[in-house]
Amino acid sequence: MSPAPVIRYSLVIPAYNEENRILSLFDSLTQFEGELIFVCDGSDHTADVVEAKAKNCPSLAIRCLRFTTRLGKGGGVIAGLAAAQAPLVGYMDADGSTGIEEMSRLFGHLSSSDVVIGSRWVPGSTLAIRQGWLRRLESRGFNLIIRLLFGLSFHDTQCGAKVFKKSAVDAVLPHLMARGFEFDVELLWRLSQAGYRIEEVPIAWQNKGDSRVRKWDMIRMLVGLLKVRLHPGTS
Repeated sequence: MSPAPVIRYSLVIPAYNEENRILSLFDSLTQFEGELIFVCDGSDHTADVVEAKAKNCPSLAIRCLRFTTRLGKGGGVIAGLAAAQAPLVGYMDADGSTGIEEMSRLFGHLSSSDVVIGSRWVPGSTLAIRQGWLRRLESRGFNLIIRLLFGLSFHDTQCGAKVFKKSAVDAVLPHLMARGFEFDVELLWRLSQAGYRIEEVPIAWQNKGDSRVRKWDMIRMLVGLLKVRLHPGTS
């Protein structure tokens, strides 16, 4: 009996009520040298779609994690990263705004860094379809607040394209408080505070519309980040 193939990468895809968009992502997933972990915690049929695709695409290693309660963006990523089996892990958005080829390229940068984050706001990035001007203005304002609160120098903390050495993620996951969209900021801050090498690289990205981040979510993000900053030792 031949040994099981070694999994090189684990890529987490949080998929909250994504049944209407998840098929377009699968259309671009022709091959991937690792496992794809879909975290389905919504009330629609996303998990059913993922499991059907897993049966019809034997060349892809697909796992579907079902949850009956809403985990939040951060909670979903945490659940997926905890279940990941590869030494190199990452996560991407279910809308496919970052292609699987770009994620594979990011994994390649981990030979010299502990963490690699894709950025839409550094020289060399390619934005095929841009966000509206109001969304871009909100993004830049949020980034300024992050710099002031946490001292992070990154241009884009919220791009849904990040990869890590599993050992680095495992060291900080138990200390994370955030479970919403503010999760990305706290994760990067904890990793930075722990001394891990974080590289921000340009990425090819396109706006898919139908953003899951609403105005009320942005307020919650700021409140959540203030809690993290004021009570950094809470786990």
